[in-house]
Amino acid sequence: MTSSRRWFVAGDLNGFFGLVVDNLSILGFIAAALIGIFGFPAEVVYARMFPGTAFGVLVGNLIYTAMARRLAARTGRDDVTAMPLGLDAPTSIGMALLVLGPAFVAFKQQGLDEHAAAIATWQLGMASLMVMGALKFVLSFAGDAVTRLIPRAGLLGSIAGIALVLMGFLPLVEALRSPVVGFVTLGLLLYVLIAKGRLPVKLPGVFVAFVFGTVLYYVLGAAGLGAPGFRWPQLAPLQLHLPWPTLGFVEGLPATVPYLPLLLPFGLLMVVGGINVSESARAAGDDYRTRDILLAEAFSTLIAGVCGGVAQTTPYIGQPAYKHMGARSGYTLLTGLFIGIGGMLGLVSGLVQWLPLAVLAPIIVYVALDITTQAFQATPREHAAAMVLGFLPSVAYMLSIKLGNPAWIPPQHFAELMAAGDSPGLPEMAVIVTLGNGFIITAMIWTSAVAAMVDRRLLRAAAFLFAGAVLALFGIIHSVHPQGGIYLPWTLQGLPSVIAWQFIGAYLALATLMALLSLQRDASKPGTAVR
Repeated sequence: MTSSRRWFVAGDLNGFFGLVVDNLSILGFIAAALIGIFGFPAEVVYARMFPGTAFGVLVGNLIYTAMARRLAARTGRDDVTAMPLGLDAPTSIGMALLVLGPAFVAFKQQGLDEHAAAIATWQLGMASLMVMGALKFVLSFAGDAVTRLIPRAGLLGSIAGIALVLMGFLPLVEALRSPVVGFVTLGLLLYVLIAKGRLPVKLPGVFVAFVFGTVLYYVLGAAGLGAPGFRWPQLAPLQLHLPWPTLGFVEGLPATVPYLPLLLPFGLLMVVGGINVSESARAAGDDYRTRDILLAEAFSTLIAGVCGGVAQTTPYIGQPAYKHMGARSGYTLLTGLFIGIGGMLGLVSGLVQWLPLAVLAPIIVYVALDITTQAFQATPREHAAAMVLGFLPSVAYMLSIKLGNPAWIPPQHFAELMAAGDSPGLPEMAVIVTLGNGFIITAMIWTSAVAAMVDRRLLRAAAFLFAGAVLALFGIIHSVHPQGGIYLPWTLQGLPSVIAWQFIGAYLALATLMALLSLQRDASKPGTAVR
């Protein structure tokens, strides 16, 4: 029975610190973007948005903890690791920079004062979660069918690209903005987690690296030896902000209509991501039912939206990494309680202000390394090149995030780069943005198609490519809108229409070629075994 199994093991502390850091990093980014870039009132972020957002993390992690203990009881194993759940990094970035921030500015331009505009934006954020959560709930029941259709290389390769580029490179850059602290913290994490090195103290390695890096940051800063821009954060008093259910999201629903082309792909990406992480956990030895993982994700997102949250929850792609840390089911329970209760008390808001990003970022880099390694180890060697190809759309998405930052390139100049080029072919900036939009699904299609080619299943490859053409037709992948919105193809005009039909034609042309090549007499000779 589950009651006879231990609730906590030593590895759960490592997993707890790693998962908490992941969530704190994303909350820190949301706060930094809204308050620092858009001038959003801090009290609305910390007292209204964060408690409900954190409560969604609590609910989801409690469900995943129960699922892990149930799986352990059913299989008789003591090494089952719970699926980690937290706030999704790509869509949280998108919500802050493309939905909440611009909406706040728009509400102020409509004549609302700062506080009223912030409340209207908060209600829009709640309504956005309800829209995405409802979509995820409906699509959850197709999860098992997708895992049977898509090869393992397609499932794991798409998230390995996200891990390496978005969870590896971007946090590494943030860590090295304070080079001494970031590099030392990362090195210490790699020593205790990858090299399995010993420490002179009997404490969890992640916790030691976390504390050491934070102390080092403030000691160097106080001595005037830290990176430029060091400052002491203000200590905020603890205040209780209960995430009571509210119908405020109903008032925000009309405001979601202009943002649906963004919100629906955000929800769809999380369904695909949930399918991928289920396969990743299965490859690591924990056979969770995909539908259950997706339903729990959808439910926690809906709960967060009802209670005032503005960022959707998702199962993290680092389950094998937490398994290697020795975590079981206690770490998700601890994380849910810490983030959930801490969000209500204001503790999370205080930590977000005090913990340096140079210390938060390295743990995400480690998880990225572990995910990428596991993808190669759990996939047939012959499909390795197909997986690497699937990394490239993530690179395009990363570039579009950075280059689309108005602090780097003024919006008017960015629009000019999207519309013109100095060399033959489509504008380079437009290609980067179009390639990056819908990058998870794009990577899955590319990897699956090439894996099918390797396996000499050319009609299957053609089917994947044809599916890509259909998805590109409506902007689900390769959207020509800079923000990644979906559309009806006949509404496009000018250069966007040309770009869209060029991408659609590319998929159709290659699909046709694969179908014709399958007619060869020896085309179906087996190359490698299919999973």
